[in-house]
Amino acid sequence: MLNIRKEFPGIVANNNITLQVKNGEIHALLGENGAGKSTLMNVLFGLYQPEKGEIRIKGKEVKITDPNVANDLGIGMVHQHFMLVDTFTVTQNIILGNEPKKGGKINLKRAEQEVKELSERYGLKVDPTAKIRDISVGMQQRVEILKTLYRGADVLIFDEPTAVLTPQEINELIEIMRSLTNEGKSIILITHKLKEIMQVCDRCTVIRKGEGIGTVNVSETTPSELASLMVGREISFKTEKEPAEPKETILSVKNLRVKDARNLEVIKGLDLQVNGGEIVGIAGVDGNGQSELIEAITGLVKVESGSIQLNNKEITNLSPRKVTESGVSHIPQDRHKFGLVLDFSIGENMVLQTYYQKPYSKNGVLSFHTIFDKAKKLIEEYDVRTPSEFTKARALSGGNQQKAIVGREVDRSPDLLIAAQPTRGLDVGAIEFIHKKLIEERDKGRAVLLLSFELDEIMDVSDRIVVMFDGEIIASVKPEDTNEQELGLLMAGSTSKKEGVQ
Repeated sequence: MLNIRKEFPGIVANNNITLQVKNGEIHALLGENGAGKSTLMNVLFGLYQPEKGEIRIKGKEVKITDPNVANDLGIGMVHQHFMLVDTFTVTQNIILGNEPKKGGKINLKRAEQEVKELSERYGLKVDPTAKIRDISVGMQQRVEILKTLYRGADVLIFDEPTAVLTPQEINELIEIMRSLTNEGKSIILITHKLKEIMQVCDRCTVIRKGEGIGTVNVSETTPSELASLMVGREISFKTEKEPAEPKETILSVKNLRVKDARNLEVIKGLDLQVNGGEIVGIAGVDGNGQSELIEAITGLVKVESGSIQLNNKEITNLSPRKVTESGVSHIPQDRHKFGLVLDFSIGENMVLQTYYQKPYSKNGVLSFHTIFDKAKKLIEEYDVRTPSEFTKARALSGGNQQKAIVGREVDRSPDLLIAAQPTRGLDVGAIEFIHKKLIEERDKGRAVLLLSFELDEIMDVSDRIVVMFDGEIIASVKPEDTNEQELGLLMAGSTSKKEGVQ
């Protein structure tokens, strides 16, 4: 891609960027949230047309007018938010738009066989007949990868592929990527995770604020060099904080039991307390009841039995609004489903929890002037990269959507701040900023409950770590008394440290 320029109203997303990828390499595309990485890849995949610049494949100039042309040229894209039909099977999703026909009919048996062979060849281990809604996020991603391979892709674009994966799934994905490049495929990896770049990539192209900064060989650089190339300043990877001074109990959960949609018990008599002035991290492999615990506290799912108290007041089974009003803020795990109304402006999203209160509403009439003034302040404080406060939320990059939600929830300075995956999809500069904000809340005497699948984040930010396994808390440890190895064992259900559970 040579000297690519892409503009949107009021913003130059890509300014004269050059990206050159070799055959059989894993090439990282690194940049802050809103730096223009996904835009550049959407140009390559034919979703956007550039104002200037040219694309060449094997030296020959090509015009990629839409994704079908990209597919025909051997370019496939695995999007950050998967493009799958929930009610279809794995095979139906893979062949969608590219169905093998026999006498005007779709030959599903043949397609299933082809998917099975492809899946085995690349070690993807996917069941071709399973429905998308019944398989894990990691498996859904493998389906997206198979979709591109089924269409004969030689260049695969992975947009933030590990943002929604557990540590085990990340390791499996890295193996899959290596087997693809051993077959002569090339991979472009859009990511913020420096650890993964160091682990798996050959070269790395850095973009900052829509400009190409340069390309480096990964073997000749360090994570801190990459971080400062990306944000233009030094970054501290260790969160600076004073030791916690826990105060009175703010959240108390006793003997909690919760069932899921299939009527299976996913939280089994769980006890937990979080005090003011401390950050309690929940560690665990995804699917062990962490999400349901947070949804139960915030009123999003029904509690079967047990008690949830905030400041000694019962909040069990209150509506989400009542929970919010009693002093809880929630940075949700799924920002699109629970965090934003995508077709509202970013300004309106900033007051979703408070729009019906003064000063935003008087006698039931919204004061848009006050709402957008408030939004402007938060956008500035949290460095949300958006053309304006009137821009629709869906037009922002995932990382900037996340910063907007964090700004809204932290700004209310609640008694209990629940942060579920608060830095998912954020770059190192934004992660550093959000960790500081969580610690500021702690230092004001608030209680912070942090759910993260990033072990280093849990170790770095928490004052106390509780480990969840199979719907129960099986251990409570201090970060300074443990390490990632031991936490990993606890997360897998080893209970050698079960004593001392809080």
